[in-house]
Amino acid sequence: MGQWTGGCACGAIRYACEGEPTLMFNCHCRDCQRASGSAYAAITIFPKTAVAVTGEPRWFAVAGGSGQRIERGFCAACGSPVGVTLEKMPQILGLPAASLDDPALFKPAMDLFTASAHPWDAMDPERPKKPRGMRD
Repeated sequence: MGQWTGGCACGAIRYACEGEPTLMFNCHCRDCQRASGSAYAAITIFPKTAVAVTGEPRWFAVAGGSGQRIERGFCAACGSPVGVTLEKMPQILGLPAASLDDPALFKPAMDLFTASAHPWDAMDPERPKKPRGMRD
């Protein structure tokens, strides 16, 4: 496996990805804000088939703004977020950039759901903004 490896804080969950991510972005939706405990979630997207996971994440499901299911995976031992799946895109797995062994690899291409961004969230003015998601 390549350089795209990571896992939770305690090491109970580890992942390794083949190839490069298909997309990297910062999501400012309220669900990501709550899940990250911050202004946004920095997400790296890979095809599910490219990610090998060891350990057993626990999954928590919510209905996203579209009404479709979003599942967030986390370590039951240390609570670290380690993944996100979307009902409307079941072939992908989102990996939190902070869970990467080398977070410097993360290079966001855009900011999503910026309509939900907080006024104190200083986004890069050069990065493309999508107020309500990818379709904007």
